[in-house]
Amino acid sequence: MDNKRVTNKQILDKIDDLKVGEQGLNALAIKIVSRMVKLKSMEDWFDHVNRADIAGAVAYKDLDLTEEEEALGEAAKLMTLMNLFQEDEEYEKCAIIKQRMNEVNKILKKGR
Repeated sequence: MDNKRVTNKQILDKIDDLKVGEQGLNALAIKIVSRMVKLKSMEDWFDHVNRADIAGAVAYKDLDLTEEEEALGEAAKLMTLMNLFQEDEEYEKCAIIKQRMNEVNKILKKGR
């Protein structure tokens, strides 16, 4: 089964093929929800840190990052958000992220 675009029916068919039973299915569901909660809490933490007081922003500016280093950091953030939005099936947000990623890629190509 291809991991890129999987329908709910494909997932259910695959689970039926595994014959995991109700108990196994419940254990799998708990693991999936747990992983999603961890990812969401990471996103919330990141947003909270980004909104921290001015002292944090000043300290961050003292790093004197190059344009390429800032673009790499932005790319990492965008890829993480893209994964979260794909999992939540928020495709409009994915499209916005993709546009921003194209801009970041231009900066990275310029630096090489």
